[in-house]
Amino acid sequence: MNEKLPSEVTLHNRDIVIVGQQPWDTTIGSNCKNIAVEFSKHNRVLYVNSTLDRITLLRNKNDPRVQKRLNIIKGAENGLELVQKNLWNLYPDCLTESINWIKNRPVFNALNKINNKKFARSIHHAMQALGFRNIILFNDNDMFRSFYLKDFLSPALSIYYSRDYMLGVDYWKFHGEKLEPALIAKSDICVANSTYLANYCGKYNPSSYYVGQGCELDIFTNLKEKTRPKDMAGIAFPVVGYVGALQSIRLDITLLEGIASKRPDWNIVLVGPEDDSFKVSALHQMKNVVFLGAKPPESLPAYINSFDVCLNPQIVNEVTIGNYPRKIDEYLAMGKPVVATATEAMSIFAGHTYLATTQAGYITLIEKALTEDSPTLRESRAAFAATHTWENSVGEIYSSILKAGR
Repeated sequence: MNEKLPSEVTLHNRDIVIVGQQPWDTTIGSNCKNIAVEFSKHNRVLYVNSTLDRITLLRNKNDPRVQKRLNIIKGAENGLELVQKNLWNLYPDCLTESINWIKNRPVFNALNKINNKKFARSIHHAMQALGFRNIILFNDNDMFRSFYLKDFLSPALSIYYSRDYMLGVDYWKFHGEKLEPALIAKSDICVANSTYLANYCGKYNPSSYYVGQGCELDIFTNLKEKTRPKDMAGIAFPVVGYVGALQSIRLDITLLEGIASKRPDWNIVLVGPEDDSFKVSALHQMKNVVFLGAKPPESLPAYINSFDVCLNPQIVNEVTIGNYPRKIDEYLAMGKPVVATATEAMSIFAGHTYLATTQAGYITLIEKALTEDSPTLRESRAAFAATHTWENSVGEIYSSILKAGR
């Protein structure tokens, strides 16, 4: 019998409670929200926002989103809202204390357990209102607020979802070095969107699985107007380009400077907002480097389409090493040749991208990408990117759940 494709594996009629880092009213893209929508096609889903903590209340008291949460805590509004069929969003009706500044671990743990208990009580009330039973608890990287939820909510199955290496960020590092491994270990299964993170989770929990990443690629695959953007009209070919935030914590400025210096015949086009390090870099004095600034998301496909080769000049550090590079899928969806930094997380793209470890390697591979690009390769790249759907990623999560037999 043929093995089922991820998109053909489904879970039906379960009650799923989702907790995590990003509330439903976040203004940025969210893996967890996409997963929740996919879950809700065949199951009932309660998506729980993070609690309002005291320091956020003090610092952002006049923010409409804070005011809404405060009204719910005061009982002036109902915190349980129907988003769509089978999917509800919960604004917890509790205020939690801001405790991450406390370095005494026993004191932090005691106060964190109190915060967790408040959080769990609010979730339990919503579960009762909806009639949720034998829940699956899905935790999106929430290692502090949700550390004790398995104890308080007694789910039939608990899942830890790792999509970023959180311990590379100062906020999470001190307490997270103890709590995240412990949370991974006590979860029934762990799922991760990169092979690096799946292996990281596997150090603490043998039931850890790589489930891939879903991407929304319609605007990249359905580009109708293929003329060059006006601010690129005067830029000569070949164009080697990057689209995204220009942040020195994630991108290698020295690498870009080296490429631009050694190949003045290439025009390097950088599209995106710059951090302070990029603003003062030598790149701004190089004649063959063009900064085009931040652009509306809907205009990005036109810029990518105007590149001969796309780059992801990632610097390798704790923040970046485990991240799934969604940008690569966007490039490949348009059939573009891609040269990127070789990392463990990039290994799944090895058959469709050029992976470099040095500046000389980047230059050699950009030359190769320019030389051997073809319609056949473009079609292959686009077809590969098209497999990275939320349906397939959630299908892999379902497979992991079915392996647990719960």
